[in-house]
Amino acid sequence: MTTIHKGLKRGVSALGKPRRATYVVLTIFVLGSLFPFYWSFLVASRDSGMLTERVPPFLPGGNFFANAARVFDTVPFWKALGNSLIVSGTVTLTTVLFSALAGFAFAKLRFRGRNGLFVFIVITLAVPTQLGIIPLFMAMSEFGWAGGLQSVIVPNLVTAFGVFWMRQYTLDAVPYELIEAARVDGCSMIRIFWNVCLPAVRPAAAILAMFTFMTSWNDFLWPLVVLDAGNPTVQLALEKLQSGYYVDYSLVLAGTTLATIPILIVFLLLGRQIVAGIMQGAVKG
Repeated sequence: MTTIHKGLKRGVSALGKPRRATYVVLTIFVLGSLFPFYWSFLVASRDSGMLTERVPPFLPGGNFFANAARVFDTVPFWKALGNSLIVSGTVTLTTVLFSALAGFAFAKLRFRGRNGLFVFIVITLAVPTQLGIIPLFMAMSEFGWAGGLQSVIVPNLVTAFGVFWMRQYTLDAVPYELIEAARVDGCSMIRIFWNVCLPAVRPAAAILAMFTFMTSWNDFLWPLVVLDAGNPTVQLALEKLQSGYYVDYSLVLAGTTLATIPILIVFLLLGRQIVAGIMQGAVKG
């Protein structure tokens, strides 16, 4: 028995202990992922002349705050940040809520036409977004919303991918026995969703919130079409920084660095739930 125990212990330790090559590969990937951010900050902390140097410096300079101040003086960056926060925050909250509701309905409720309706929603993922720009702009103009933030928010209140994502996660995360037990206790369907389903799908909701916020924050084409020039989002403000004949890349990358900070903050806030969702999926697998 002692020999078997020692053999099992060696086997578990051999499987559980990563090799040195694993750390080397992970380090290379981490450095490769961080280098674009570092290079952006490096250029943003100096002037554009560094790009013409034969051997560019690899240490930041002292001009970042001066370049950041120039960004706010060149374009209405504060207003752009506020608009993007309003749009991205609203779209993220509504997408997560409505997607969780629809995902719960498609996964756990039985009603006529459920499978056909879900297949139709999934098929819409294959339709290019560009095909709907002209009719959507005409609809926004008819409503009198063209130029305002509501024209960017309303068309993105819920997404087909969000419904698909939450439905697939809810299938395994919320057992039917738990729903039946809540019904026996007298819970309404809304209360079952709020007190039973929503806590169980919180990791998936956090991942969806992160990707939705990032997608909405980086959206450029639709705001460019529908918003007024004096009511920009962050991406439109960054585009104005490089719209001149001469492009000051230290100015552009200073604005890019500032625009990246809210995404990093959201990731830090949701990071624990995202890691919990990844670990839960790994344990199930």
